[in-house]
Amino acid sequence: MKAILIIIPLISLIFAVINGNVGEMSSAILDRSGEAVTLAISLCGIMCFWCGLMRVAEAAGLVEKAARLLSPLISLLFGGLKKGGKAAQLIAMNLAANMLGLGNATTPLGINAMHAIADETGADGIADDNMIMFAVLNTASLQIIPTTAAALRSANGAENPMEILPCVWIVSVYAAAIAVTAAKIMGRISRRRGSG
Repeated sequence: MKAILIIIPLISLIFAVINGNVGEMSSAILDRSGEAVTLAISLCGIMCFWCGLMRVAEAAGLVEKAARLLSPLISLLFGGLKKGGKAAQLIAMNLAANMLGLGNATTPLGINAMHAIADETGADGIADDNMIMFAVLNTASLQIIPTTAAALRSANGAENPMEILPCVWIVSVYAAAIAVTAAKIMGRISRRRGSG
């Protein structure tokens, strides 16, 4: 990854020199850097709001209720985890945050959930099926409200930032279904090879 992050700017610089566009490249870098900072600041407000809302939900006991509501799904996908245990609660919180489209705000929840899964299943430095399933679900990011995407669209001048809802629902359900199916199939194949 480091090599890619070095190679791309180098190639851009070489082509800018060849085409005589070094000045335009410099001004583009400066302009876009400023826009990136402005965009990051505009996203901070909505991210803080949703993160705070998740904290309030946790303090009000809504997280435990969400864990109970999602318990059948979590039991189905994560074999061997305690019903209503810490790992199940953190997985439920992470899934809820993903469904709200919180993007990077789900990262701390995900890290804590991964540690809780490892503690509960006794995984010692090696990802087990539950950890892999959680990583797959977290990456697929099933979304009901694409908060981050809507905030990005709004910051870039979209008149109706939530008009992407139907597409987001279809794509996220499709991606989650494919990801979960692939994780289950690969887990079975891996167990067969390990026992054979």
